[in-house]
Amino acid sequence: MGRPLGDPVLERVIAPSLFPPPTYSHATVVEAGTKLAFLAGAVPLDADGKVVGVGDAVRQAGQVLANLGEQLRAVGSDLGHVVATDVYVVSSEPSVLSAVWEVVEASGLSVGPHSSTLVGVACLGYTGQLVEITATAVVPVQVPDPVPDPPSMPEEMVQS
Repeated sequence: MGRPLGDPVLERVIAPSLFPPPTYSHATVVEAGTKLAFLAGAVPLDADGKVVGVGDAVRQAGQVLANLGEQLRAVGSDLGHVVATDVYVVSSEPSVLSAVWEVVEASGLSVGPHSSTLVGVACLGYTGQLVEITATAVVPVQVPDPVPDPPSMPEEMVQS
């Protein structure tokens, strides 16, 4: 079975000599000639520029993913076409990082396990900000709908 037109070839790679990662791949290979978008870090700001969910990393992760979805739509892509992310969380507690990762997993981010790094950091750019996600995504080719054949003329109208 072939791949649908307009979908890039993505190969998710788990290195057989390494311990298998739980919910991500070690690498993602994208076919040459595929259009890619490199997104700036999505942050937990609302439309008015205010930090959402101050003190709540899980709520901020939800806002960050919503904003990431908007960034992707702006370039003609979506969460399902993300091939790599870096997830930054202001915390040194593995339980906080895990809680944010659960939100990422539940978001529909990427089809299949994407390549990702989850990092605990000391601080991020906005006061009260706890989560930021950078992403690289494939921008799928928009395949135009086929033009229908014109209706055939009745036999009596065809001139010879």
